[in-house]
Amino acid sequence: MSKQPIGIFDSGVGGLSIFKVIKQHLPNENLLYFADSQYAPYGELDEKILKQRCLFIADFFIQKNAKAMVVACNTATALMAEWLRAEYDIPIIAIEPAIKPAAQITTTNTIGVFATQHTLNSERYRSLLKRFAKDKTIYQSACEGFVEQVEKGELDSLRTIGLIEQYLLPMLDNNIDTLVLGCTHYPFLSETIKLVAGQHPLTIIDNANAVSLQATRVLTELGLLNLHAHESDAFFSSSNSKTLPSVFSDLLLKNTHVNYIAD
Repeated sequence: MSKQPIGIFDSGVGGLSIFKVIKQHLPNENLLYFADSQYAPYGELDEKILKQRCLFIADFFIQKNAKAMVVACNTATALMAEWLRAEYDIPIIAIEPAIKPAAQITTTNTIGVFATQHTLNSERYRSLLKRFAKDKTIYQSACEGFVEQVEKGELDSLRTIGLIEQYLLPMLDNNIDTLVLGCTHYPFLSETIKLVAGQHPLTIIDNANAVSLQATRVLTELGLLNLHAHESDAFFSSSNSKTLPSVFSDLLLKNTHVNYIAD
C-alpha cells in the first residue's frame, strides 16, 4: 500500500501551495492533485453543491487507489471534513486557518485574517478564535476576488494589487502585525501582499507546513509512508480551460499536463 498515491484537492489551483510543501517534505510520495476549478471558489458555493463536489472528488481518489486524502481547502475543511471522515475509511488530513501560531507571535495583539466567507462563518473558525485568540483583536476579510485572480494566474497585476490594497490597508491602519492567510489560494499572493505592505512590519502566516507535517505524522503512524522511489504525480481538473495548464506550470515552475475530468 505504501506506493499508492496521496490525493490532494482544492476548489482550484490554490491547493498547489499545499502540494508543493508536501512534495518537499515527502519526495518519495506519488501525488494526485484535483483542481475543482469549474466550481471555484468554494467560499461562495452552496453547501449542498459543495458536499456533492467533495463526494465526487473523494470517490475519484478512491477509484485511483489513493491511500490518504488531503483536503487542501479551508472552506471544505470547515464544512465537510468531519463528514468525509465518517464516509471514507482512508485517513483524511484537513486544514484550518493558522490562528494559534498567529496569536503566539503577534506583538501588537492585533491580527488580520484573510479567508473565504464560508470559513469566516464556520463554527470551526469561531472555535479557533475562542481557543487561541480570545484576548486578541481580530480584523478579518473575505477578500472577494482573490481566488479568481489566482485562478487566472494574475498574481501581481494592477487588478490584484488594487484588491490587496482594498483589504489590507485598513488592517494596517488598525496596527495588525500578523496576517493569517486562511485560504490556500492566498499564499501565491504573498509577495504582492508584502509589496503593498511596504515598510509596515507584517508577518504573513499560512498553514502549508502544518498540513504537510500532519500528513507525515499520520502516514508514519499508520505505516503508509512510501519507502520506495517516487514514480509519478498526476494533475486533474473539472475545468477544460485552455489556460489552466499554463497557470499550473507557472505556479509549479515546471511544465505540467492537466487531465480534464468531466462531471
